[in-house]
Amino acid sequence: MAIHFNAETRKGESAESIPAFFRVSALPRFRDRFDLIAPLRTVSRFTFCLLSAASVALAALPPEYAAICESFQTQNPKGWSFTQTTSAEGRTLVERYDAAQPEFSRWTLIEENGRAPTEEEARTYREKFTRRSRGGSAPAIASQLELPTAELVSEDAAQAVYRFRLKVEDEDDKTANFLRANVTFHKATHSITCFELASVEVFAPVFGVKIRELRTAIHYHLPTADRPALLDKVTTRTRGRAFFKSLDADMLVTYTDYTWAGKMPTAK
Repeated sequence: MAIHFNAETRKGESAESIPAFFRVSALPRFRDRFDLIAPLRTVSRFTFCLLSAASVALAALPPEYAAICESFQTQNPKGWSFTQTTSAEGRTLVERYDAAQPEFSRWTLIEENGRAPTEEEARTYREKFTRRSRGGSAPAIASQLELPTAELVSEDAAQAVYRFRLKVEDEDDKTANFLRANVTFHKATHSITCFELASVEVFAPVFGVKIRELRTAIHYHLPTADRPALLDKVTTRTRGRAFFKSLDADMLVTYTDYTWAGKMPTAK
């Protein structure tokens, strides 16, 4: 049975990139997240890790960084094709996303656990997309961060790292107060090179579940003259238990072989 890590594309197709469980829009309720971090029955892991005890200082977020947060989305821009390789628990999955193909035909299973899929496995893989409706785009990260809570973690000539509290969406939100977002801003390109979510203490989001450590770190390539900032890799880590079952898990997702599927925008 194929492992399906890319939850965003399984929901629909706005997933030109980042799985839904890493999207900031997936943050508000832990019950939704917990469905994603349970062992391989749900494969996709929503994980974070304990933030280090680095000293931070309350600091107003500079306007240029606030503007980046207002426009930045965790997923790739539309129109880019890529190869996605996922590794977890000794298993690997290689998939190709072709942005030039029609909706529901854009993902192809290339390899699973070091071998090409059988005809039946490839067919089963393709059929999973025909039963899904199209999803929406992830919102800008500013909609999920409390920008006034910005804390300067570190800064040098090249970059600045700020930490934020997450917005509490409603009274059912059992996780936001236990998580922090670290955002790394690259000064020269006015872009984000890393978006990290991490727990700050042990917590029990639902009955029978104790999370000791949670972490997701999404890394981006720097933008260049001919392409925007694109996903580089996502690392995730979970340490915890659900009743007597371990939730310990680690996963790495890498994005390679980018190609542009449409016409490049004309320079103005």
